[in-house]
Amino acid sequence: MKHYIIVKFVDGTDFRALAAPVRAIFEQTLTIPGIHGVDIRLSNSDRENRFDMMIIMDMDKSALPAYDVSEPHLRWKKEYGGAVAKKTIFDCD
Repeated sequence: MKHYIIVKFVDGTDFRALAAPVRAIFEQTLTIPGIHGVDIRLSNSDRENRFDMMIIMDMDKSALPAYDVSEPHLRWKKEYGGAVAKKTIFDCD
């Protein structure tokens, strides 16, 4: 399945500067059985009503519970949660 995390950061956050460290955190999830790939996409729009970053994970549906309690996921929330204004999580086949 695809697991999408679509993020709008707090105004003034340089989300482009966050791409590399966020990618480094999410690449660590590749050690979790059933997680096959991670991609980070940045918005190319400066419109106020657009989200800034999309994290795309390719995983087996059965890997989601392990991901939810994983160190990289908890670190993402701890280190960047305060900079997130809004986020959407979307899962699909």
